[in-house]
Amino acid sequence: MKMKSGSVSQQRIARDLGVSQALVSLVLNGKRENISEESYKRIWDYAIKIGYRPKGMQMGANAAGLTNVGFILRSGVRLYTQSNFFSHVQHGLHMALQQQGLNSVFLGAEDHLSEQALKQKLQRGNLFGVVLMGEMDERLVRTIKKGRKRVVSISASYPGLCNSVLANEAQAAELLVSHLTDLGHKHFAWLGGNKALRMGNVRRSALVSALHLRGFELAEEDCCDLPGGDRVDGRKAAAAILERGSRRNLPTAWVCFNALMARGAINLLLQKGHRIPEEISVVAVDATRVCVEEHPEITGANADPEKMGAKAAELLLKNLGEEDESLTDIVMPAHLTIRETSDKAPA
Repeated sequence: MKMKSGSVSQQRIARDLGVSQALVSLVLNGKRENISEESYKRIWDYAIKIGYRPKGMQMGANAAGLTNVGFILRSGVRLYTQSNFFSHVQHGLHMALQQQGLNSVFLGAEDHLSEQALKQKLQRGNLFGVVLMGEMDERLVRTIKKGRKRVVSISASYPGLCNSVLANEAQAAELLVSHLTDLGHKHFAWLGGNKALRMGNVRRSALVSALHLRGFELAEEDCCDLPGGDRVDGRKAAAAILERGSRRNLPTAWVCFNALMARGAINLLLQKGHRIPEEISVVAVDATRVCVEEHPEITGANADPEKMGAKAAELLLKNLGEEDESLTDIVMPAHLTIRETSDKAPA
C-alpha cells in the first residue's frame, strides 16, 4: 500500500522497523489506544524521516525530514506560569501536531532569546515551522521569517509577515456585557492587564464599545490598568477601585482582563467582606482552567485557547512556505460560560 509520498509504503516501514504492518497502519492513522508512546514515536519519526507526508501537510521540496515545530512565548511568559492562556494554546498545538507525526519544541521566551541564539536555533532545530505565542517585537518576527518561511502567530497579527490565529475579543466583550445587563447591572468596572501590550487596549476598547451600544459609559475612576495580568495584579486593581469609592457607590459588575486577575480580585473582595455575586458580580475575558480551579467558579467568555493552538497547527501544515503565498488572519469565536460569580444586580 503506497503512501502519499509515492515511494514510502507501510510494508517498508514495518519491515525496516521489525514491527507488524497492522501496527504501522494504526499509528499512521493517529490511533494511540494500547500503543506505547515509544512505539508510536518510533514509527512516526522513521516514517517522516524516509519521506512519508502526513495527511494535510504541504511538505514541499525542502520540508521532507523536518519533524519539529518550534514555539516561542512572548516576553514575561514562562512554561512554568501556572494555568496561563498560552499553556492551553501549547497543549492544543502539541496534540494537533502529534497526530501528524510532528513534535512541538520550545525555542525560548522572547526576552530570553538573543538574535544570535535565535538564528542558531532556527538553523539547527530541524524545524518545519515556528509558532509565535503572544505579541512580540516585529523585528523578532522578521528575523524568524528570514530563517523559516512557515510562521503562525497566536493572539497577535503581523500583516504581510505571517498567518495568525486571533480570538474574537469584541464578541467576548459583547457576550459578557449582554449577560450582565440582562441581570440588571448598570455600573461597571474594568480591571485591566498587559497595559503595555496591544491586547490590554483591545479588550478595554471592546468593553467600552459593548457598553456604549447599550447607553452605558465606563467611568475612568472605575478603571485600573496594570502592566501585568496575574493574581497579584488583580488584587492591586481591586484595591485601587475600592479606595476610590464608598461601599454604597461601588460598581456592581467588575470585568477583568483575564481569570487570573479575576481570581485575585475575588480573593481581595471576599477578604474585605464583600459578597460575590450577591453584592458584586465578577467576570473575566477568559476560557482557561483558572475559571474552574477554585470556588467560586468564574463566569467567562473568550475563544477556546486549545482550539486556537490546533488551528495554528492546521495553518502551519497547509503553509507551502512560498514567498508569494497569501496570508490569513483566522478569528476564533468566543463563547460565554455562566458560573458562580455573576448574578442579578443588587436592588
